[in-house]
Amino acid sequence: EVVGVATGSLQFGVGHAVRGIATRRPVGRLVQMSFTEFQSSLQESTVPQGLGSPLQGLWHDGKGEWEKAHRRVQDDASTEAAWVHAYLHRKEGDASNAAYWYARARRPEPKTTLEEEWADIARELLEV
Repeated sequence: EVVGVATGSLQFGVGHAVRGIATRRPVGRLVQMSFTEFQSSLQESTVPQGLGSPLQGLWHDGKGEWEKAHRRVQDDASTEAAWVHAYLHRKEGDASNAAYWYARARRPEPKTTLEEEWADIARELLEV
């Protein structure tokens, strides 16, 4: 079983076909970035290059751009994107839709604040 492929500074995780190699799910990032750097990037006008769609979604949400965040994750079938998708619907106040996406993400519904969940998701995806 292929669990990941590293090509230069690009990292591909389990989940997509990468030049003929079948994998299972995408990694949330393609560049090295700390949580502090990710937070600081919110001061910029454009999303940092090399972030996968789940982290792009979180970035847009951190900028107050819920619709852009939702568009980034809605067509990504990974569990990471489902987790961000769940968070976004929780933030929106749509509990039943959020519950569906937490189940798709194989994550329990959080008991934390939205701010804590945002940080938890970002930290975990940046570690992948």
